[in-house]
Amino acid sequence: MDPHVTEWLNLIIRWVHMIVGIAWIGASFYFVWLENNLNRTNPRDGLSGDLWAIHGGGIYHLEKYKLAPPKMPENLHWFKWEAYFTWITGVLLLGVVYYLNAEIYLVAPGSGIDSTTAIMIGVASLVAGWVIYNVLCNSA
Repeated sequence: MDPHVTEWLNLIIRWVHMIVGIAWIGASFYFVWLENNLNRTNPRDGLSGDLWAIHGGGIYHLEKYKLAPPKMPENLHWFKWEAYFTWITGVLLLGVVYYLNAEIYLVAPGSGIDSTTAIMIGVASLVAGWVIYNVLCNSA
């Protein structure tokens, strides 16, 4: 592949990865802040606390349930896309940086293996690591 195209892909994916990573970390910090600032004195039945907040001229009333509410709302916002896009762009960045340039970054000079073998070893290591991690997490 043309080195200029590879470098532009690297820059674009790296910046998107950084931006969505910041969004993911920011959302995590926001929920930690919410948890630490809940008013836990005399909560309504089924709640562990609530919080009144103001931002941009809007007043918000947030309530944290101990368990899921009896009836889930039709429109429920999930804070998952920040994490998904961080993971997706991270895998793309891995591919652009290491797998498109395997002969530079994955293969030691004089090692006797080709770049395809090095890529296969890299992918197999990721899969094996995930399997081992999953087994350990599900074990006693």
